[in-house]
Amino acid sequence: MLIYLIGYMGSGKTTAGKKLASRLGYNFIDLDDAIEKEQNLTISEIFKNNGQAEFRIIEKEALKKTFGYTNTIVSTGGGTPCFFNNMDEMNKHGKTIYIELTPKALVSRLIGAKNKRPLISGKSGTELLVFIKEELALREPFYNKSHIKVSGLGLIPKTIEELVSSA
Repeated sequence: MLIYLIGYMGSGKTTAGKKLASRLGYNFIDLDDAIEKEQNLTISEIFKNNGQAEFRIIEKEALKKTFGYTNTIVSTGGGTPCFFNNMDEMNKHGKTIYIELTPKALVSRLIGAKNKRPLISGKSGTELLVFIKEELALREPFYNKSHIKVSGLGLIPKTIEELVSSA
């Protein structure tokens, strides 16, 4: 089985994905890490040097490479489902799980990691909350196309495993 974890940055996709992959004996891929390794640049550097539009093309190509995988958990970037036909393609090739968190919970998780994340770098706590609310309003229509939705608060891999096996 191929499982895509989607959700906003800071929702816990990578943490939950690694634990779930270990629990199931699956491979784990963090799509952003795969892009950084392939491009030999950080995501921030790609955004700075090439802009978001070019990054999204690179991201789409990296995502396409996962479509034939089996027994793999893929943690996508927060924007991955929202560009091109990425969400439809992930739904076609695997199970998609939206890890949902409130804007306030996301701010508390992201406030200390702003420098590593180009879309939120330099924003104050209040600005970050406004930005996340606006972004979620745009992204949730894509996230809500997922096969499964789960709360990111207190999320444990067993919960995801049970949801996937019952879906």
